[in-house]
Amino acid sequence: MDEQSAVPALLGRYRPHRVIGRGGMATVYQATDETIGREVAIKLFKTATPLDIGRHRSELRVLGSLNHHGIVTLIDAGTDDSAPDDPHPFLVMELIRGRDLGRELAERSFSAREISEIAFDLAEALEYVHLRGVVHRDIKPTNVMLVQYGTSAYRARAKLTDFGIALDADGARLTVDEATTGTAAYLSPEVVRRGDPTPASDVYALGLVLLECFTGELAYPGDAVQSAVERLVTDPRIPSDLPGSWSDILQAMTDRDPSRRPTAADLVIAFRHEIIEASGRHRVAPELLAEDEDVRMAAVRRYDVLDSGPDESFDRIAALAARTTSSPIALVSLVDGDRIWFKARHGTREQHVARDLRAHAAAGLHDEPWAIADLSEVGEAAVVFDETGIRASAGTPLRTPDGIVIGTLCVLDTAPHPYTGDDLATLADLAALVMHELERRRADAAVATLLGTPTSPDLPFGHPSAPTLLDTSADALAWLESDHADPQV
Repeated sequence: MDEQSAVPALLGRYRPHRVIGRGGMATVYQATDETIGREVAIKLFKTATPLDIGRHRSELRVLGSLNHHGIVTLIDAGTDDSAPDDPHPFLVMELIRGRDLGRELAERSFSAREISEIAFDLAEALEYVHLRGVVHRDIKPTNVMLVQYGTSAYRARAKLTDFGIALDADGARLTVDEATTGTAAYLSPEVVRRGDPTPASDVYALGLVLLECFTGELAYPGDAVQSAVERLVTDPRIPSDLPGSWSDILQAMTDRDPSRRPTAADLVIAFRHEIIEASGRHRVAPELLAEDEDVRMAAVRRYDVLDSGPDESFDRIAALAARTTSSPIALVSLVDGDRIWFKARHGTREQHVARDLRAHAAAGLHDEPWAIADLSEVGEAAVVFDETGIRASAGTPLRTPDGIVIGTLCVLDTAPHPYTGDDLATLADLAALVMHELERRRADAAVATLLGTPTSPDLPFGHPSAPTLLDTSADALAWLESDHADPQV
């Protein structure tokens, strides 16, 4: 009987059927959750010594406390006791479909923009875990997955995996045979000296990974001892001609003094600017990067709608915007860190586009209402959008009650279109509807949390029991024409 068929259905529901990874302590299987038909990954530990059990419990405790798009999600856990004398702990995790960064580095080179995007994703993940007292301790290329989500319009996202030797604020430091855990090529100097790992240790390791992305070579090659000791006396060789500010950033990240390294939060900001710099002529317009960009992003995330499913309430508003302005395309867009995501879209297949100058002209971040009847008249070529050329646009910002612009409600046309003042007034009223609905849902969620009651999924627009703003487009038009329409709602 082969290894795969020997593994039973764990917890009576998770059926392993293909080995997708092996390590010194565990085998990773692709498996099926037979209860709901979902594909998952199972990390089955090979032995069950007290050290292994402790490491398993550490990983379980750490992963169970984390929920972020940049890290693997823990689904379930247990122990395979089909052989009572040889129990095997296991973790059930989301199945990540992609290739690890180590394999990609072995096969190809990366552009400055790709490296900046990977760095941004990983810095966001580290900022999240560090704020929760967690140190990853084993950042290396093979623990970074590049995940494609099945669309051609957006880039792969980097996801941090394998918290198997992670350390939380209350956890004990794990060692094996008195040797420091972690991969020697990426250990920080303080960890090599057997010092306590800290968030700064993760920053150092990430710096070496990103340096390798630029050079294609390990900063500290050789066997484990040689590699570890060399960094105690020698700084990594960082090319001085790296694009943008990368040479300075990597030098700061790999400073031998951990107190002089930037934090993950600092790096999120720095890498966002490197994405912009690496985007060349399509980079984000400088005026779109407010000094308080982090405050603006916090405002976007407070509504918890990024990457949410279709929503008839907002779709109706977008359709109404298109109809009342005689436009083929209308969007309710939220501006994320490096993309423009469409909460509602009418007349286009796009779900999101990269945040750059061309997208900005069509659906990006605007502080005031705008109307462009013909892009060619203002010296701009037609914006390529959803395989069409956008020649005209009009819209108004989506502004929170505390004055922060999080996106826009806009209409687009593939031909010159002289939008009127009445069109802009209508869009302003519809934008107020969007913000009113977002605020209502946010308030409902806050009340449910306060009362300890579960929140139910939003009912469809027009459902008799749904507390939506308006039930029909006719009612919406009547509302717009009434004295109750208030753009400051």
